[in-house]
Amino acid sequence: MQFYDTILSPLYYVVSAILVCFHGMFSQVFNPNSGWAWGLSIVLLVLVVRAAMIPIFTKQIKSMRTMQALQPKMKVIQEKYKNDRQRQSEEMMKLYREAGTNPASSCLPMLIQIPIGGALYGVLRLISEGHKVGIFTQAQVNSAKAADIFGAPISGTFYSTTHTSVRIVAGIFIALMCVTQFMTTRQIMTKNVDLTVKTPYMQQQKMMMYFLPLIYVFTGPAMPIGVLIYMFSTNIWTLGQQLVIIRNNPTPGSVAWKERQARLKAAGKLNADGTEIKGLASLVKGGSDKPVEDEVPEPAPVRQQPKRQTKSQRSSGGGGQQGGGTKTAASSRGRATAGGGGGGNRNQGGGQSPKKKS
Repeated sequence: MQFYDTILSPLYYVVSAILVCFHGMFSQVFNPNSGWAWGLSIVLLVLVVRAAMIPIFTKQIKSMRTMQALQPKMKVIQEKYKNDRQRQSEEMMKLYREAGTNPASSCLPMLIQIPIGGALYGVLRLISEGHKVGIFTQAQVNSAKAADIFGAPISGTFYSTTHTSVRIVAGIFIALMCVTQFMTTRQIMTKNVDLTVKTPYMQQQKMMMYFLPLIYVFTGPAMPIGVLIYMFSTNIWTLGQQLVIIRNNPTPGSVAWKERQARLKAAGKLNADGTEIKGLASLVKGGSDKPVEDEVPEPAPVRQQPKRQTKSQRSSGGGGQQGGGTKTAASSRGRATAGGGGGGNRNQGGGQSPKKKS
């Protein structure tokens, strides 16, 4: 254990500083030596750690979604190069680079939480042995060692005691850890996975849904109750955070995605092509950012300027016009002549009529 403590010694100072800070705050409300003051300090430790990990967790969710989207292509590569492991691995890495993802990034939050949980375990273990650790004073060590929750000291473990109350409290927290871990994995499998694509990844997730809770069954009894509180609080945070992300940013084709599409459609925030309406149009039910075809005004007619003509074209056109003019003039003269002749005959007829006698 000495080698273990040496490696995690820097984290002991970080964890102990956070616990002492929160314990001083809760001591204003609860008895400083009570398990509530120390237990709630551990819960707030979880909140600090997980809040700092939100950007990493967001990256993990994006990586998991990308990996789920790549499953059909991965399956094709596995079938194509099933007899050439090296080529299969090369093609897989090429696919990851093109998609801008890495399978290890989905495990990053867990890798960060392991040393934090290990540091808390080391701090509580040293406290249970009465040793000063981090920035703890001897008085604070004695206070934390004597603190209990529901009759069980937070530094006690299921294996290290024969007291029934300690084992019952430890057993309850272990059961809660198993249930919350199962619910977290099941939430992904039933809500945020495209069930139309059957891939080995889904089978692995299904196995993990039953395998991860079993880990707590074997490792939980060796953990101090304070660590069990930390792990249970972490699972609750993960479950709630995952619920929010799946509701607002689900995997396309999943059950959560279909439920979100139905909510957007009912709220009038869904375009005809299935995309979400964004911008000011989303404030109006049934609105759309795209212009409606019936409301698009018709373009105004464009006035065409006459084309410039060459001299020969103008001469040819002019002749035509003169000819047309001559024809028109002749026609007019013909009509005038016809009209004039008629008038002359009438005048002549009138001139030949006998005069009235006076």
